[in-house]
Amino acid sequence: MPHALLDLVRRYADVHADRLGVASTPIPGLTAIRASAPSPLQVAVNRPLVAILLQGKKRVTMGEKTLDFGPGESLLISADVPTVSQITQASLAKPYYSLVLELDLAVLRDLSIEIVGASAEDVGPMRIAQTDEDVADAALRLMRLLERPVALPVLRDQLLREMHYWLLSGRHGVAIQGLGITDSHAQRIARAVAEIRRKFAKPLRIEELAEVAGMSPSSFHQHFRAITTLSPLQFQKQLRLIEARRMMLAEGAGINSAAWAVGYESVSQFTREYGRLFGTPPARDIRMAQLCA
Repeated sequence: MPHALLDLVRRYADVHADRLGVASTPIPGLTAIRASAPSPLQVAVNRPLVAILLQGKKRVTMGEKTLDFGPGESLLISADVPTVSQITQASLAKPYYSLVLELDLAVLRDLSIEIVGASAEDVGPMRIAQTDEDVADAALRLMRLLERPVALPVLRDQLLREMHYWLLSGRHGVAIQGLGITDSHAQRIARAVAEIRRKFAKPLRIEELAEVAGMSPSSFHQHFRAITTLSPLQFQKQLRLIEARRMMLAEGAGINSAAWAVGYESVSQFTREYGRLFGTPPARDIRMAQLCA
């Protein structure tokens, strides 16, 4: 893992990270993460992504599977699945840094037509491997673009495409090939997931989601749970609660307004379900976050 990539991510994240340690970039899907102390447990429903860890350590759990990874390794999440994660090693003297890229399914579809490789394998939606040198090199050149705003709009898309190519060709390739196969179950469920994300605050209509996925309602339920580990209703509920938590912690929204904004009609129900997911009621969660800020 080149030290130059860590240096670039450090420089960018130290300046741009928000109070949650997230430093968004003008490159679609690319985010730098910084933490100066071990974190509490974080619940998320991730989009398909690759996270390149550059400094520090992190633990990620999906269902009964727990993975620890550190510098030189990358985490692949190849489906929209709920995870519980925790930064386990970080300090003021040596902060945690990682670079996260959300996978672009349209780019993967395009590349899959051109790449002739092994058949997609069912290796599970979460895995860790050593970061391929070609992937790290493409990430390095993407980060360099952030310091060259004139070149950014000209070169950004082709470098993103190159990074997806090396991911498909490298150690994580067999795990993400299904995302690029037109009309695969992964692709069909991804269309339904995108619809849930777009309308997560509205009532869930299974028949409409099944139609989006091109499946019968019973087949849709079966494949949705197999890929995401949740039912559609559970998936929507976690999205709502995670978005409400983001609104309260990052934007300072009140409990009532956050609950209503994500589709809850009962604040007491919101409070109960929030406590079950995050392990503490929203008011206490906000106070703890303020003390740690």
